Amino acid sequence: MKLFNNILFALCAFIIAQPIACKPKVTFSMIMKNEAGRKLRECLEEVRHYIDEAVIIDDGSTDDSVKIAEEVLKDIPHRIICNTQSKFHKEYTLRQQQWEETIKTNPEWILNIDADQIFEVKMREEIHKLINQNEIDAWFFRLYDFWDETHYRDDAMWCAHKAWNWCSLLRYKPDFNYVWKETPQHCGHFPKNIGELPCARSLMRLKHYGWANEADRIAKYYRYMQLDPGAKYGWQAQYDSILDPAPHLTEWIE
Repeated sequence: MKLFNNILFALCAFIIAQPIACKPKVTFSMIMKNEAGRKLRECLEEVRHYIDEAVIIDDGSTDDSVKIAEEVLKDIPHRIICNTQSKFHKEYTLRQQQWEETIKTNPEWILNIDADQIFEVKMREEIHKLINQNEIDAWFFRLYDFWDETHYRDDAMWCAHKAWNWCSLLRYKPDFNYVWKETPQHCGHFPKNIGELPCARSLMRLKHYGWANEADRIAKYYRYMQLDPGAKYGWQAQYDSILDPAPHLTEWIE
């Protein structure tokens, strides 16, 4: 019995001495501006389920966006950097600022979505599979552009949901030479060369509500006409299609 007790004691001591496996740290990164009356609260309430900290760039909001973010993230480590003047007219400088502030936290994984984007609920469980592996560094997702609260646009001009071309989850590698697409518009959420890293497609779907309100669509159309005349950085046919009176829509099923 004494021998058995000694063995049991030694085994317990060995188990206790082993390091506890920790899940990789997920840093949430976001840019926002005047999102208080849109999907900001819903977006943050959802990502709360799987992030460890947050870095947010507020690009000159004049509403309660910062107040909402502080409220929802009050028990999660976070930093909100407030720009006194908007940088969106030179988007790459804004995205670079977002990146630099985010990597200051020494992240393991960066989850980068906008304030009008929300993953389907299944992401709460699936994200653990995506980050607890050593083979893939960049995860790409299907993006669904909602034209109202329950339907997404589904035609030749708006079909990002048919291709995995939207990277929202990236393993940060300090020794990788990240390079940015330095264009005033459509520069990307992440550096342009992340495709050189091991990439894969996730079945998780990302809902984008930036077009779900008609007034917002019209405002965005004229903003693009001002910021990108001649569609140097975008696609004129797609810009024009924003104002289509009766686009083809498909109902979302969660």
